Amino acid sequence: MYFYKVAILGHNLEELTYESSLEIKLFTKVEVELSKKIVQAVIISKCEKPEFKTKEIIKIYDDSLSPTQIELANFMSRYYAANISLCLDSFVFSKNLEKTTTKICSETNIELNEKQEQCLKSIQENKMNLIFGDTGSGKTEIYAKLIDECIKSGKQALFLMPEISLTPQMQKRMKVYFKDSFITWHSKITKAKKQKDLIEFELGNKPLVIGARSALFLPFTNLGLIIVDEEHDNSYKSSKYPCYNARDLAIYLASISNAKIVLGSATPSLQSFFNTNINKFRLKGTYFKSEKEILFDSDNEIISPYLLDLLEENLEKKEQSMIFLPVRGNYRQVVCKDCNTRKICPNCSVPMSLHNKTYKCHYCGKKEYLKNTCENCGSTMLESKIIGTAQLCENLKIALPSARIAKLDSDELSSNTKLKEILEEFELGNIDILVGTQLISKGHDYKNVTFCAILGLDEYLFYPDFKARENTLALAIQVAGRAGRSKKAKVLINTQNKDFFEKYLTNYDEFLEDEKLYRNNYPPFKRLLRLIISSTNEMEASNLCDELANHLKNSKENYDDYEIIGYGKCAIEKIDKKYRYYVLIRSSKKILLSKLASHYKKLQKVTIDIDPIHFS
Repeated sequence: MYFYKVAILGHNLEELTYESSLEIKLFTKVEVELSKKIVQAVIISKCEKPEFKTKEIIKIYDDSLSPTQIELANFMSRYYAANISLCLDSFVFSKNLEKTTTKICSETNIELNEKQEQCLKSIQENKMNLIFGDTGSGKTEIYAKLIDECIKSGKQALFLMPEISLTPQMQKRMKVYFKDSFITWHSKITKAKKQKDLIEFELGNKPLVIGARSALFLPFTNLGLIIVDEEHDNSYKSSKYPCYNARDLAIYLASISNAKIVLGSATPSLQSFFNTNINKFRLKGTYFKSEKEILFDSDNEIISPYLLDLLEENLEKKEQSMIFLPVRGNYRQVVCKDCNTRKICPNCSVPMSLHNKTYKCHYCGKKEYLKNTCENCGSTMLESKIIGTAQLCENLKIALPSARIAKLDSDELSSNTKLKEILEEFELGNIDILVGTQLISKGHDYKNVTFCAILGLDEYLFYPDFKARENTLALAIQVAGRAGRSKKAKVLINTQNKDFFEKYLTNYDEFLEDEKLYRNNYPPFKRLLRLIISSTNEMEASNLCDELANHLKNSKENYDDYEIIGYGKCAIEKIDKKYRYYVLIRSSKKILLSKLASHYKKLQKVTIDIDPIHFS
């Protein structure tokens, strides 16, 4: 009889011991019984026969992980202080198919200008690269050239994007160059489609993968190139435990695969820009001729007369417009005019958003029908505070009855097909005005878009977040970059902070240098560790938070190179009936923070967030 340490997939548990009469390859998927339920698990290691009675492994799959996947999973577990069982749940297991000897033929003719050729040569000479390229400077053509070289050498390539809304258009671009030699991979792809594509990928028929962060965990065996487009984007950071950053994992995956990595952005993160190990190339100017006029509007009304005038002007020219709102839902809340009370989610400590005639919480998903009276004082004087994407569309349809208006936000993306339909209709010119959240802010290339309106950015600029200025400016530049891809264009920014945007909107280089002074005690120059305590019992959460803070203070005699920045209630005090507290720790030594994280991860009520970027 053989005995094995087994990781239960998707369960935050230490490894458990099971037995089998068969010898099983390590990191093979199996089925076991846990609490009278059949669950999937992974063989981690062999072990000696324990003193206690063990259950038998029920089923052994052919699926297993590649050596590279195993190394990546172990690193992920160590660095992000998460049980291997949670990390492995993200990985796509190999079917262990024998590769075909089919040679992928690429008959691409990708023409580059002189500046692009210089950039290409610089990347060819280095393993780790950053293209700091203005919007429309031709980064995609360089990516395609690099992918072409990689595939022709018989290796695999991975093209990562932060948002799934970017994949349909990138699919079209890559199809021109590489025909059907690639697969797309993200959460909206159906299970059946994924299984079919995985077989083609493993057989070697489709060596290029285009996808969101989950594509990192595919069973690559001969990876030659990783491209991380829009590398600055916060969407690469997982908000669920383990709180990994796909960009950072991509860098590690490239290093263990001996692959080349290229990070690309018009607004690179400070972390990447000031990373001395990265070869940087500044790609200025635009690949196409572009003239853009930046306009400002300080009107407190979201749909201001100025905005309507500009939209009408564009409609008369039969040109398209895009309107950006920061978030889809909690940008519209119902407030009682008599007692100023908002409708709060009973499970969470956040205001619920109004969608048509239904309240919805975007944290726990709870829904309630709209009531005509205030729950606090009984008043009927209720008003809708600020505006969301759905309401904005409705108001615009009233103001501009001839306009064809659609919205693109995560509420609309029920499937990959729905996403493609919206973007195809917009590209065909069947939509005049596209209203959306961050999904419209990057990567989209539509020649007839000559007007962009950016609304509500001031809310972002003053978030209690060390990256607030960087995130807000990057967002403004990315949205502005959707207009003027082939014609003269206008960009309208609704803001009370004109000076900030006027100074940096066309000079991100200067912003990076100035921001360095603001961020001296924060990443990338220092590292952060956030401990999040959650419990249905508020007293328990509060006491544990105080205990952790006191323990850290008393341990400083052993570890003098860290400080507690703050601790107490989280900005969002309750989510899904659990009260939330935090402890935020800063240090210049990431190894020290890793040690602290590994120590505190053993506590059941504590979630670890290494390198946090979300502080709600």
